[in-house]
Amino acid sequence: MSNAIYRRVLLKISGEALAGEKHVGLDFDMVGRVADVIGALRKMDVQVGVVIGGGNFWRGAKNSGGHMERTRGDRMGMLATVMNCLAVCDVCEQKGIPARVLTASEMEAIAEFYNRERAVDYLEAGKVVFFAGGTGNPFFSTDTGAVLRAAEIGADVILLAKNIDGVYSADPRIDPTATRFDRITFAEVLERRLTVMDLTATALAQDQKLKVLLFALEDPENILRAVRGEDVGTLVYEPET
Repeated sequence: MSNAIYRRVLLKISGEALAGEKHVGLDFDMVGRVADVIGALRKMDVQVGVVIGGGNFWRGAKNSGGHMERTRGDRMGMLATVMNCLAVCDVCEQKGIPARVLTASEMEAIAEFYNRERAVDYLEAGKVVFFAGGTGNPFFSTDTGAVLRAAEIGADVILLAKNIDGVYSADPRIDPTATRFDRITFAEVLERRLTVMDLTATALAQDQKLKVLLFALEDPENILRAVRGEDVGTLVYEPET
């Protein structure tokens, strides 16, 4: 019997986290550990959608350093997310975990084109769905893409697996007095200008009354702990009115 408190989740993983200590490319030991956890979620009868950033390969405008037109740089970032999704999907399938990659832009020879109905059908059939290519538009981050897909598929929570173990009152790498929040509202995040997601993603999550649970991916088991409702990371939420 499942001990999960969520039925359908959107797991957002940073590309840098998949690179491990190399910081670039893919650390397949880490990819394998993430795939094992995704498989464990399926055994808990949890439906899993996944969005992966592309920062381990390319970070759009940041990497182009002003030498490229912004939209082209951003589209390269979208392609980086496709590469990551294809890699993790492949490892999942090798482990017997049924999975599909859906892309926000048409790439017929590479993966299926995204639409909501197809994604929900796959989730209901027990397949893991990788949402690649961000929103399909420049100027939007993969965090915004994750919130958009979570809203479209009716996810119970966004699991934001990053390189930090929660939301802090200040940057803990700079301020040793920074304290971690167990729970915080979107309004407080915006008022304090705290780093959870970019402003567009945060505002959309607030508007859609989505829950966002931010925690560290350093130990992939944190994903299971989060789904079981254990004390891990920081829950960002919109209070009921």
